[in-house]
Amino acid sequence: MKKKSNPLRRLIERISEYSDIAEIGEIARRYFAMNAFDGVLTIIGVLMGHYAAGVDDAMIVVTTGLTTSVAIGISGLWGSFLTESAERKREMDELSHSTLTDLNGSKIEKASRFAAVAVALVDGLSPFLAALVVLIPFFFANLFSDIHIIYYVSIGFALLVLFGLGMFLGKISKQSWIVMGLKTLTAGLISIVISNFLGGGH
Repeated sequence: MKKKSNPLRRLIERISEYSDIAEIGEIARRYFAMNAFDGVLTIIGVLMGHYAAGVDDAMIVVTTGLTTSVAIGISGLWGSFLTESAERKREMDELSHSTLTDLNGSKIEKASRFAAVAVALVDGLSPFLAALVVLIPFFFANLFSDIHIIYYVSIGFALLVLFGLGMFLGKISKQSWIVMGLKTLTAGLISIVISNFLGGGH
């Protein structure tokens, strides 16, 4: 009697196969790092703006931060899906023309459509998740006696995430992890300095 294959295993194998065909991994890594970086820097701006304005209600910061990161996520998801879909369709049309083959419904075409969705999800979720990590201290405001401490801890989280993203980029590019981490960290520090200057150095 033939043993039935596990549906979850079949799904994982199919995703892996589509990923290999459409070369999703490299693109997804690039989108993840780039958009998580954007998400963290955006939240740094939100935090510094609230700090300069003297906002002492943690929920206001959380609400503003989450709505901002959701907007960034939707923008990234929508934009990358439309861009990837258009680019993948162009590639499929060129491949069909060069091979004189109708690729509609083929495994290559299915992998191409899957790639557009997968990349869009990475693009949309990465800035939201990165921003969410930065905002974690504000979810535990009752543990802190001073709202200023929460701001400092949250900014610290943001700088750690930026440094981690730099190390990740260093790993995939086979460059120095520390050097790349310091480069992304510097971007965060510059953002803080400029935001603080624009906010009047509160």
